[in-house]
Amino acid sequence: MVYRLARATAGRALRWGWRPRVGGLEHIPPGGAILAGNHLSVADELFLGALVPRHVAFWAKAEYFRGHRPVGLLVRGLGAIPVERAGGRAVLTAFDAAVPVLRRGGLVAVFPEGTRSPDGRLYRGRTGAVRLARLAGVPIVPFGVSGTDVVQPIHARRPRRVPGAQVQYTFGRPVDVEEGTVRAATDAVMARIGELTGQEYVPSYAPLLRLGR
Repeated sequence: MVYRLARATAGRALRWGWRPRVGGLEHIPPGGAILAGNHLSVADELFLGALVPRHVAFWAKAEYFRGHRPVGLLVRGLGAIPVERAGGRAVLTAFDAAVPVLRRGGLVAVFPEGTRSPDGRLYRGRTGAVRLARLAGVPIVPFGVSGTDVVQPIHARRPRRVPGAQVQYTFGRPVDVEEGTVRAATDAVMARIGELTGQEYVPSYAPLLRLGR
């Protein structure tokens, strides 16, 4: 209910106010799939939810669910799935919540970099998206984002109108990640994302940003 209301109100405002461009929506299958893209801004989730005409469950960093009650209530109402970015056994709770969503034919959005890019480059992907895809038996749909870091930089609380700025989302063909090692499959997904964005690739993990930054 909260998601539908948000898409009808905030989503419409984003589509009308910023006129984001979107291409490749036909590559999203009618069944379950993981949407995996680069991460430039908090606005990435907002525009993704506004542009994809289906419910999208987001993996959100667990900090949003702890100690920030208004934010926690909102992300829970939107159907977000908390994930511990440090990894280990704690991250398995995110898998437990996401696998049933995917097997029921739902969409789950993942940003494999694990955090927003601090400088606009594309960083090495963490392997969670591929592991989740294999557990649920679904493909990964890569997508590339541009312009969101201009309309909502890391320090900004909300999107802003910037003359000449253009938000663009491009979805690629689904990637079958069943073959090869998890690391190799993750690198292949990141390569596809890089093809869609044209970003410079950094073969190391991005530094994690704290909540509020």
